[in-house]
Amino acid sequence: MTSGLSSEVDTVDHAAATPEHPQPFRELGLKDDEYQRIREILGRRPTDAELAMYSVMWSEHCSYKSSKVHLRYFGETTTEEMRASMLAGIGENAGVVDIGDGWAATFKVESHNHPSYIEPYQGAATGVGGIVRDIMAMGARPVAVMDQLRFGPADAPDTRRVLDGVVRGIGGYGNSLGLPNIGGETVFDASYAGNPLVNALCVGVLRKEDLHLAFASGTGNKIILFGARTGLDGIGGVSVLASETFGGDESGPGRKKLPSVQVGDPFMEKVLIECCLELYANDLVVGIQDLGGAGLSCATSELASAGDGGMTIELEKVPLRTPNMTPAEILSSESQERMCAVVAPENVEKFLEVCRKWDVLATVIGEVTEGDRLKITWHGHTVVDVPPRTVAHQGPVYERPVQRPDTQDALNADTTAKLPRPATGEELKATLLAVLGSPHLCSRAFITEQYDRYVRGNTVLAENADGGVLRVDEATGRGIAVSTDASGRYTALDPYTGAQLALAEAYRNVAVTGATPVAVTNCLNFGSPEDPGVMWQFSEAVRGLADGCVALGIPVTGGNVSFYNQTGSTAILPTPVVGVLGVIDDVQRRIPTGFGAEPGETLILLGDTHDEFDGSIWAQVTADHLGGVPPRVDLEREKLLAEVLAAASRDGLVSAAHDLSEGGLIQAVVESALAGETGCRIVLPEGADPFVTLFSESAGRVLVAVPRTEESRFRAMCEARGLPATRIGVVDQGSQDVQVQGLFTVSLEDLRSTSESVLPRLFG
Repeated sequence: MTSGLSSEVDTVDHAAATPEHPQPFRELGLKDDEYQRIREILGRRPTDAELAMYSVMWSEHCSYKSSKVHLRYFGETTTEEMRASMLAGIGENAGVVDIGDGWAATFKVESHNHPSYIEPYQGAATGVGGIVRDIMAMGARPVAVMDQLRFGPADAPDTRRVLDGVVRGIGGYGNSLGLPNIGGETVFDASYAGNPLVNALCVGVLRKEDLHLAFASGTGNKIILFGARTGLDGIGGVSVLASETFGGDESGPGRKKLPSVQVGDPFMEKVLIECCLELYANDLVVGIQDLGGAGLSCATSELASAGDGGMTIELEKVPLRTPNMTPAEILSSESQERMCAVVAPENVEKFLEVCRKWDVLATVIGEVTEGDRLKITWHGHTVVDVPPRTVAHQGPVYERPVQRPDTQDALNADTTAKLPRPATGEELKATLLAVLGSPHLCSRAFITEQYDRYVRGNTVLAENADGGVLRVDEATGRGIAVSTDASGRYTALDPYTGAQLALAEAYRNVAVTGATPVAVTNCLNFGSPEDPGVMWQFSEAVRGLADGCVALGIPVTGGNVSFYNQTGSTAILPTPVVGVLGVIDDVQRRIPTGFGAEPGETLILLGDTHDEFDGSIWAQVTADHLGGVPPRVDLEREKLLAEVLAAASRDGLVSAAHDLSEGGLIQAVVESALAGETGCRIVLPEGADPFVTLFSESAGRVLVAVPRTEESRFRAMCEARGLPATRIGVVDQGSQDVQVQGLFTVSLEDLRSTSESVLPRLFG
């Protein structure tokens, strides 16, 4: 061949095809015009290995080719003031923010949806492993994980298979790593049948000076692959699985991809974490990249693309666990627990010595070179010779058609106004028990008890599913709070507002701990980008989230897009998952959820309640209804709430707090009463509609318990800041009942048994 590439490994004529044997590039997910562009870039026909690299790196999952044009809006709207505390942002393995006292925190959430349907245990487990390695690659110690889970109907036969495997996978991997799982969310809806969402978040901490980035620079520096051996598992895995829809039947594409799910080894990852931290501490790493989606194709091309030179790789030096793998298979393998580092020649032996200490296999497989080419050889034959930026950062960019669905007006017009509402005390009590006893709002203890929430001893708050607080510095008490939220129902009604409601709730869940929200990550789960209606949902959600962050003054530090979440023509509810990170100066002042920390606490509702039930859990449980418009969003009110709660935490004015969201006020009351194992008496404002007051899902509201001695001071602070504060009851430590005065009384025992029996009955 005139190009100097090995003809021995370039045996397939990718341009030739017959009906019986279609073009191989199509089988790899490349479109005809994409293949032609590769030929134009190279000036020749690509080798099998090159074709494998381009196909995985230009997949939807890796290249973001349908979302890039919309994601730019995050950068366009982020101000310098918002970036002030950001040390690393969009485009890096994970976002990093300065949290004070010389500390930084890094966090990110990513999807592992399709693999978790095909093989739930390994799909979820390797989702956790992958996001943990993203955090490791920033120079941080991973300190906690969270998860956002979406399944089909709770009583559907296949939901048991998927949920059981996913929960065991998350717990099995995270628990084995010794990482506490400090919160998350589990949702059931018919749209997720056949396409569950498994979004995993990891947060890590580091000293600011220990920050590491993914780039290969310094001619002569060595490329070292370390961690597990490379096998056939995961070839074409997440990169291809996440870039196609499922067929909707036993013989569809999903069934053909059974071998593509990766297999995880958490114990290898555990020693890999400690090995990486010692390498960082000894300053032995110039640049580093984890191997996740697209494996070595991703690590080599991204390191070279982000660096200041080229790179050569001797592929036969890659340690294999499966004999006779081809170069294309080695480059595409998504085998887990692997990292790729750039190391100065004088530090190679020290690097390898640290790896030997931790019994981590490490091999020099190449080096940084002059020029701008990524060259990969196989036993002396060149199998890849490409400009790395064309692989990693210059893939296709599509401006997909965007169109508001014709059905949207009818959906928004179908409000809950026509639904019968409970009026009497008995009807309200029955509604509470029906909602609390549904899979949508019941206790998630059956799931969360399979996770270790307190391992490592730094978990300060993880008593509910909404968010958690971790100690970062034992000497000063500095800590972080993290929460994740999403609402597919609200986003279906109005994608712009739905994304902002998810942001507002995650922000509020951080605020109720007493922490100050400082940064955002996201995982945007949608149907096929080839559907103009889905792209309308996506573009509106991105705008809503970006504009919301501007209003709150906190940046999006990174995230993930997951398209093709649909089976056949049925897409999931649009589900933008939002994670928020907060900082608290002293974790001893964190605000718990449960009532009863102080005798005779006063219950005060912060914020305004409106008649807002469209998209609510009440409408879903009582009428299987989805229509209308979601609750309004007031982000200035959310900021005010956060400021008041942070001040109340510092001054000891609040002894418990719970945000109001799904299920409204009465759900927050029940959850806080159960958490504190103490009763309370609710007195509704005179003239208020009991149903609206108890069950409305208006945003921008928080329930707080205030010590009796601090009530006047707390109310004065709220009044001075213009925050509505309504006294709605008292905590009754001598009682084991929740009483709504004049309407109904229900015992904590009945509430607990109603809530906690649902999931064990379905899945136990």
